[in-house]
Amino acid sequence: LLVTSFCKAAKMAAAVAESIAPRYSHMLAPLELRCGLTLANRVIMGSMHTGLEEAHNGSLHKMAAFYEARAKGGCGLIVTGGIAPSREGWVSPFAAKLTTQSEVEPHREVTAAVHQYDSKILMQILHSGRYGYHPLNVAPSPIKAPIGWFTPRALSSADVSRTIDDYARSATLAKDAGYDGVEIMGSEGYLINQFIASRTNKRTDEWGGSFENRSRFATEIVKRTRAAVGDDFAIMFRLSMLDLVEGGSSWEETVMLAKALEDEGVDIINTGIGWHEARIPTIATSVPRGAFSWVTRKLKEEGVLLHTPLCTTNRINLPETAESILRQGDADLISMARPFLADPEIVNKAADGREEEINVCIGCNQACLDHTFKMMTASCLVNPLSGYETELKLEPVAPENKIKVAVVGGGCAGLAASCAAAERGHDVTLFEASQEIGGQVGAHTNVKCCANGVVVLRTGALLI
Repeated sequence: LLVTSFCKAAKMAAAVAESIAPRYSHMLAPLELRCGLTLANRVIMGSMHTGLEEAHNGSLHKMAAFYEARAKGGCGLIVTGGIAPSREGWVSPFAAKLTTQSEVEPHREVTAAVHQYDSKILMQILHSGRYGYHPLNVAPSPIKAPIGWFTPRALSSADVSRTIDDYARSATLAKDAGYDGVEIMGSEGYLINQFIASRTNKRTDEWGGSFENRSRFATEIVKRTRAAVGDDFAIMFRLSMLDLVEGGSSWEETVMLAKALEDEGVDIINTGIGWHEARIPTIATSVPRGAFSWVTRKLKEEGVLLHTPLCTTNRINLPETAESILRQGDADLISMARPFLADPEIVNKAADGREEEINVCIGCNQACLDHTFKMMTASCLVNPLSGYETELKLEPVAPENKIKVAVVGGGCAGLAASCAAAERGHDVTLFEASQEIGGQVGAHTNVKCCANGVVVLRTGALLI
């Protein structure tokens, strides 16, 4: 009887797996890059400033735990928050940088944590240029950013060449630290973007004027980086496909640069949308899901890229949206950043057919971007554990420490507290005066089992 039951269960599980696989067959398909690196699926965790990139007492343990949770959750490729290739490239004073051998060791803990799972990780090299909130900032021309604090120093021709070498050196150090590759940040209005656009590049030397000259900084960075790291190391370039500011690149220039980047050996071109100073919303809740995938599709349809997969991004927060974009051929890869703050397990849950359990990013920006602007650790309004993986641990309690917990009020806080206590193994009863739970979020009367326990729901009852 037990054998028969087991066989039936196995057949049922196999049937479920078969039904799920076609549903996300594009999103879960592996991809081999030109450098020889194979990604387990088409989902990239895009780069975000988290406040975890700066070493604490010489350790990146918190950053390692943060990315480990996303690797464990099934993400195919992770990109770190921006790491500067020099002090001039700092986003703010004493922000993360990788410029010397002594800074390599802490990063090895990060890469080792991710590589416990079938996931890869790239380090993003980001030079802030005139966006740097410090007096050392530099740019192609001395034009102050409308969101900046300081007027940048214009780089001399020799400075430009040295800065290019800084990128290559940082990539070499990243390889030594165990990263599978680097993403070169060339969008969002940072230094590379500032060279490319006539809006910020008023130079008259070999690095300014014509588009060929303005784009030379980007292509030379890729060229020297590839020469420094070899052919077995991934290079992803984040290309600004829509600047959304006056004086930005034309579409023809964007296509030309994409082809030039492929010729210099990039493995993936990632889509960048809008400068930070742009006034058009790109990631807010008001932006429709997958609203900018058409831009990536437009570049694919140009037909100029022969070997380089394209990644699309912005407001893709559900696996159904990701699968639809890939199935339509709009892109080869999907980048989701904030959705991994909301739920590190988003890929695994989709693969297992547990989409209803996904904690969905609502695009509020209140605990991620707002925290970053306040120099706080980025977290998530719908997942406060995010960014605090080493502090807020929901570990199972010992049997002798198991207690009965009464939670009064079935709003968002009460529901979260109930689930957290139940997951730790406590006996939880949730009391709610009305007939429905969910508080201001809405009426949701179906409470499911938690990972390690069950919440008993009593509506229409108020504990006094």
